[in-house]
Amino acid sequence: MKRLALTALSAAITLSVAAPAQALDRKVKIINETTYDMVRFYGSNIGREDWEEDILGSDILGAGDAIIINFDDGSGYCMFDFKAVFEDGDELIRKRVNVCETGTYRYTE
Repeated sequence: MKRLALTALSAAITLSVAAPAQALDRKVKIINETTYDMVRFYGSNIGREDWEEDILGSDILGAGDAIIINFDDGSGYCMFDFKAVFEDGDELIRKRVNVCETGTYRYTE
């Protein structure tokens, strides 16, 4: 009986510890502080081998503008790679951004 109670307690502790990791906030405010419009933006978890779809779609992130992006893709990952493409053709890639700890990410010149 004691062993069963310890097993149940252990399972309850495991569930209570695992649940918050899945419930982490993955929203990041992306701020374009450059003088160029951002025409494409990609954010892929580090478990992927390719870039996912363009998050901006047909929109742009104008110079001086910001957008809040929810990176919760259901994978449980917190580490994402970012790729921003600007109207002048520049591409900026940042590897291993922790979206569970980063509330704001700025692109500057």
